[in-house]
Amino acid sequence: MILKGFKFGMLLQLAIGPVCVFIFQMAALKGFYTGEMGALGVTLIDGLFIIVAILGIASIIDRENIKVCLKIFGALVLVVFGISTILDQFHIIFLPSLGIYNIPSSSGVFTRAIIITVSNPLTIIFWAGIFSTKLSEENIRKQDICLFGFGALLSTIFFLTLIALIGSFAKAFLSINIIQILNIIVGFLLICFGIRMFFKKV
Repeated sequence: MILKGFKFGMLLQLAIGPVCVFIFQMAALKGFYTGEMGALGVTLIDGLFIIVAILGIASIIDRENIKVCLKIFGALVLVVFGISTILDQFHIIFLPSLGIYNIPSSSGVFTRAIIITVSNPLTIIFWAGIFSTKLSEENIRKQDICLFGFGALLSTIFFLTLIALIGSFAKAFLSINIIQILNIIVGFLLICFGIRMFFKKV
């Protein structure tokens, strides 16, 4: 079941999202270790989401008004991060605490990765749906669901570690100007992810 969960998780990872883009950006700017700290932050929150889904708490947030509020919150987080990233390249301070060049340490990246991951708490409902389907269609035990979830979580840290590694190699070959252009692209991508989340049906 761990292997099944890992393979399923890797399929999900191929759908590149804001988290993946952020980890690459941080690794390209500040190196592999910093990018990996971000990956650990993402994995921590994904793990909590999966645990909540397994425990069946997802039903609490699976209500129309709560889902709409969470969607708006997540969209705003991504758009604010995106705008801050773009303006930072032109030395315009949008929100000082969000400036990517002002991140004092890898712990700052860890915290920021957590915030970006938390911006999509509706992931809990997705995992709850997956687990309930596994329980009903494949008639597997709750213990096996836990192993499946653990395998999916392993895919997160594995994939994002690869992204951090690629980003750190990019740092060695990219000029400052190219990295600035990359950061602007990342900013626009975050804004696009946020807008898409806002208009996505819940």
